[in-house]
Amino acid sequence: MMIHLNPNKLKLSKWTAVSPQNREKHFLVTELVRDEEGVVQGCVLEAVLTKREQVLPWKLLKDSSCWQQGWC
Repeated sequence: MMIHLNPNKLKLSKWTAVSPQNREKHFLVTELVRDEEGVVQGCVLEAVLTKREQVLPWKLLKDSSCWQQGWC
């Protein structure tokens, strides 16, 4: 199932990984990655537990088999 997201409102949103890796389950969007026109292309997710950051295309957050909105 795909959920509707406004990419411009993703900053500081909270996410839970459906299949946690390295005990990293809860994430916070700390930054938005934009192209030359200012269109959001990706986001920086920071793991709450380890503070490790990863950059991914924001549209991946719409896949409910991988991500759930909020901290569950």
